[in-house]
Amino acid sequence: MALTPQWLDELRARITLSTVIGRTTKLTRAGREWKACCPFHNEKSPSFTVSDEKGFYHCFGCGAHGDAIRWMTDQRGLSFMDAVQELAAEASLEVPRPDPRAAQAAEQRSGLHEVMQAAQDWFVANLQGPGGARAREYLKGRGIDGHTIERFGFGYAPPDRNAMKAALGQFDEAMLVEAGLRIEAEQRENYDRFRDRLMLPIQDARGRVIAFGGRILDAEKKDAPKYLNSPDTPLFDKGRNLYNLHRASAASRQTGSVHVCEGYMDVIALAAAGIEDAVAPMGTAVTEQQIELLWRLADKPVLCFDGDAAGQRAAIRAATRALPLLRPGHSLQFATLPAGLDPDDLLRREGRAGLDRVLAAATSLLEVVWHHEQAALPLTGPEDKAGLKARLLAHVETIAQPDIAALYRREWLDRFSALAFPKREKSDWQPRQQQPRGGGIRFQFGKPALQPLLPGTAERLRHEVDARQDPLTSAVVAGLARHPDQIGRHMEALLRVAAAQPVLKPLVDALLHLGEMSGGGAEAPVLLDAGGAGPISGAGTILPPPGNAPFSFLQEGTDPVSAREDLAEAVALLAERPALEAAIAAVTARFDIDPEGAFAEQQRLRKRKLAFDVRLGQMARKRAVEAADEQVDTGPGERSPGAQETG
Repeated sequence: MALTPQWLDELRARITLSTVIGRTTKLTRAGREWKACCPFHNEKSPSFTVSDEKGFYHCFGCGAHGDAIRWMTDQRGLSFMDAVQELAAEASLEVPRPDPRAAQAAEQRSGLHEVMQAAQDWFVANLQGPGGARAREYLKGRGIDGHTIERFGFGYAPPDRNAMKAALGQFDEAMLVEAGLRIEAEQRENYDRFRDRLMLPIQDARGRVIAFGGRILDAEKKDAPKYLNSPDTPLFDKGRNLYNLHRASAASRQTGSVHVCEGYMDVIALAAAGIEDAVAPMGTAVTEQQIELLWRLADKPVLCFDGDAAGQRAAIRAATRALPLLRPGHSLQFATLPAGLDPDDLLRREGRAGLDRVLAAATSLLEVVWHHEQAALPLTGPEDKAGLKARLLAHVETIAQPDIAALYRREWLDRFSALAFPKREKSDWQPRQQQPRGGGIRFQFGKPALQPLLPGTAERLRHEVDARQDPLTSAVVAGLARHPDQIGRHMEALLRVAAAQPVLKPLVDALLHLGEMSGGGAEAPVLLDAGGAGPISGAGTILPPPGNAPFSFLQEGTDPVSAREDLAEAVALLAERPALEAAIAAVTARFDIDPEGAFAEQQRLRKRKLAFDVRLGQMARKRAVEAADEQVDTGPGERSPGAQETG
């Protein structure tokens, strides 16, 4: 649709801005302009001005500024084209149409809007007539007053199968069917969709009726659904609309929030209690399109679901649908109502204060998924715990935003480590003094004094490390031994390392055992050599001396957060390296049968290998720079605490 600047200027010229704004905001004349308390932020003295001559509004408090179209989009929550169309209709200005097919579709929708408004007027009249006595009695029993009935447009559909056809005879039968008001039957007469039901209009962002929801009044009709909604039509897509959106949009700009309930009556109960920014889906779980609609109103909408099983299923469905959509600053919060109570019940029992307590205790999306997966299956053994971790990581994989995915992964793995390796009471266990059969690594709790190694042990261990381990492997093993609370977090990567390099499997098994015994406690176990005579750190094999270690996580006094992050990157590099080297070897072997494809793939892998080596070097250089900085900080004539004595 081509809207030229000239046409938009004509539209603005035909609109009186103060009239448009004055419909929802109380304006006071101030000379040739108007003043008001700003509708975009809370204030006690007016700083919001409207100038019809200049054609714009401006707030000197929050900086809100715009014309009539901007007002409709920012304050009313309309899309640009919806705002233009509504203002053009008010100004008796025809909106340019792009092509005949679009014009025909627009004309068809316009006709259906007329049908829906006529049906709404008829439902309202029925409620006030003799046939609506039972519906009025139901509303009275629910404590819904006349103001709320009028505000939300309650109506009544009589039980006659053809009552609507007779009442809306000015419209063709085909239009009634297309609008979802009549059901077309193949071998019998068409009939009204809504019969003997309390009716509620569903409106779009502009407040136009696009569908209906009907509640059954006869509780004895077990075969009939409690609520019946309009089907999808050219006007209505239940997955792309939210009940009460047009009212909640304006309210949310005042409150900065939006609350999502499970049904119509919940929204009405919240509105009656003073929470005007409530909306609800219509018979479906919250969809991706509805989440995007909610994020236009507030960065973190609050979903208020019942505490029963159905409510919790709805909550986790909404959470999993939101994960791929997450972006910085935007998420969902979840407020769980007491089991068996909906918002109306809670308000009746505890009043607004009780509801406010529930809303204030809303939990994050991350918490909801964590608790759901933790409670999904019993965690009785290692396999069950591994299943929990796999489910959490599967959720992480659905998050498209890389920074958010990394943060979710870290948080969930930290929680998993605390669950899988719980903190244990301090143990008095000590290694047996006799020489064990066979080699390997074992553990001792507490902080024993360094004992001299048995003759030849240090040399034997040093030779084994030199033969089997490169500096990165030694650093990772040493780092995890110094930070055993991080072992559970990296369990998956360690298992991949053991699978790719079987020679390292004993060390990986020992580390996993170390992590399980330490439980992340302060009294971490100390690695002992195979003879049990002293810690390996004393031999300088597995735990390098802190003074000249090339990685920050091996240094005494390193910031714990920085140490954990560097250690995590080193573990990731260690786990990636065997797969990278194997891929390079495999593609090199394909040169004879696919030289062109193999060459391109080899180049890509070699670039990745080069990036791998560069990053590894950067980590070492980072420590060198830090060491130099420490030396400078100590000043002339002083030694850094980590400096080595020279003879």
